Amino acid sequence: MTNTTPLSPAAQAVVDASLAVYWRPVIDTPVFHNKSIAAALRAAADQVVPHPDQPDKARLGMGIRWKLLAIAAELEGADG
Repeated sequence: MTNTTPLSPAAQAVVDASLAVYWRPVIDTPVFHNKSIAAALRAAADQVVPHPDQPDKARLGMGIRWKLLAIAAELEGADG
């Protein structure tokens, strides 16, 4: 199955970086690969913990978290 909608530059950069170091075409399909990357991004987003005593850093942490989650959601919705 091919993806009819191109990925955003951010999501494509994540996929490209992953493929540069890891790809097993016999086992992995683009859909499986994208979902694996999305799971890793969600785990990373869960590690972005805002500092409650530093509001500027809290906002920065939440911004990073939302960007990671947006890329993960895009990859999960991609056809492959």
